Amino acid sequence: MKLAVLGAGSWGTALAVHLARQGVEVKLWGHEPDHLSALALKRENGRYLPGVPFPASLQPKVELSDALNGITDVLIAVPSFAFEVTLQSLAAHWKPGRLLWATKGLTSKGAWLQDRVEALWPQAPLAILSGPSFAKEVALGCPTAVTLASNDQQWAEDCQKLFSSETFRLYTTYDMRGVQLGGVAKNILAIAVGVSDALQYGANARSALITRGLAEMMRLGKVLGAEPETLMGLSGLGDLILTATDNQSRNRRFGLLLGQGFPQEEVCRQIGQVVEGIDNAAQLFELAQKHRIDAPIISEVHSLLLGHKTPKQAAETLLLRPHKTEQG
Repeated sequence: MKLAVLGAGSWGTALAVHLARQGVEVKLWGHEPDHLSALALKRENGRYLPGVPFPASLQPKVELSDALNGITDVLIAVPSFAFEVTLQSLAAHWKPGRLLWATKGLTSKGAWLQDRVEALWPQAPLAILSGPSFAKEVALGCPTAVTLASNDQQWAEDCQKLFSSETFRLYTTYDMRGVQLGGVAKNILAIAVGVSDALQYGANARSALITRGLAEMMRLGKVLGAEPETLMGLSGLGDLILTATDNQSRNRRFGLLLGQGFPQEEVCRQIGQVVEGIDNAAQLFELAQKHRIDAPIISEVHSLLLGHKTPKQAAETLLLRPHKTEQG
């Protein structure tokens, strides 16, 4: 099988390497020509995944037209802010076939990625891959399990066969909205947990934030038509646990440094990669306000990122909220 992977960062490269190891002929493309030239020359992604050699069937391509030549199935794995421009580039070169994306988040304008894709290709088989999966561990062949949501049963089954290996399990669902929501909400909650850990509030507080954050995710999911089972699964709770508790997570590290008193701009500079939760906090706050959903953790992270509160003030607001039932 042949597949084009658009996005030569850590995640796109890790998935391309995994697929190539499965015997798939993979063409890898990204927005930086010099970066792609270096990948082709060195046969590894020294910037994001040093020490992970490319299988022979993985071929970096500088030109998008070359990456898409003879290809009908495409995987997009770019940061959410670059998703729309990638779609526009794809539309100029690709005869619509089957599309899969591993991008988590919303567009820069707060739209669901699915809506943007369907506006361009309303009849195409679509799928979303999401779940607890650090790029480095996938590239190293560590055991990983994720969820794939699709609007097409055959495409879902083909993706399941394509990705599945002794160390990579893929579970399918039709709940595309639920999978997308989980991939957004977990970033905000990971920032909250990072701040809490920086303030040395302990394991009890960490567990409480994860659990009550999941409750906020479930309330949002209800009004958006997401399935509760999806949000309790790999792409919801699973990804939340991973992102909130392991320091490989950019959003958790962002929260840790913010809680230690570093200015937001300095934190972003230190991390050196996109922290999706910054935009996600504003996007889900607006969504919660629109639907009148009680989302206090999301609200306090949003206030913190706007500079309206210090980390300690945001934490105190949560701790001093009026008492309520757990189901409330």
